[in-house]
Amino acid sequence: MLDEAEIKNVLVVTAHPDDIDFGGAGTVAKLVDAGAEVVYCLVTDGDAGGFDREVDNGGMAVARRAEQTVAARCVGVEDIRFLGYRDGMVEQSLGLRRDIARVIRQVRPDLVMTSTPERNYARLGPSHPDHRAVGGATLDAVYPDARNPYAFPELLSDEGLDAWTVREVWLMGTMTPDRYVDVTATVDRKIAALRAHESQTGHMQDLDGFVRGWLAANAATAGLPEGALAEAFQAVVTA
Repeated sequence: MLDEAEIKNVLVVTAHPDDIDFGGAGTVAKLVDAGAEVVYCLVTDGDAGGFDREVDNGGMAVARRAEQTVAARCVGVEDIRFLGYRDGMVEQSLGLRRDIARVIRQVRPDLVMTSTPERNYARLGPSHPDHRAVGGATLDAVYPDARNPYAFPELLSDEGLDAWTVREVWLMGTMTPDRYVDVTATVDRKIAALRAHESQTGHMQDLDGFVRGWLAANAATAGLPEGALAEAFQAVVTA
């Protein structure tokens, strides 16, 4: 498994604005603090999300892009790439695999973070169909697509993007986590990132307590000292 000190380039691939901030923004902040370069790739603009039905889908997409930009800056990320797929309609297609493989070859990450492609029966939130489709397509883009020069050959012939092998993938929202990251020192920035998604979290009366309680439970499962907070992932070695 990758040691955190070895991680120099990270690509986060999620379906919607706010997915990374719920699942792994504390970890992102910690990696950025350690000197890693982190890029976000969002498959949709989140145009079907939110609670304000006075805002049409186009307006919601603009709002959520802006929210994600602010949220990313809270944890030190400036490079955000939107693929423009429709929220709620993502499928694990060859086209999506190609689009994610393109970004992998551009970024050339040691680590990819994405959603689990499996349904979480203990906690339904991570099991949104878009999350599962993006997680599955990302794993397919990591292996075999991005590393295989014969997969989507136009990425090499037309765009000059050489094959790249990702060393490890961390899955968010999994029922079977085996990698815990202590985010005690960065939790305030995670919560700030979540607050930036006002269209999604503005209705939450005790966001701070919700986040801290959830991360404290992760830390206890990981055997970390009392008072610690942790984010949880399933690590998939892919090199």
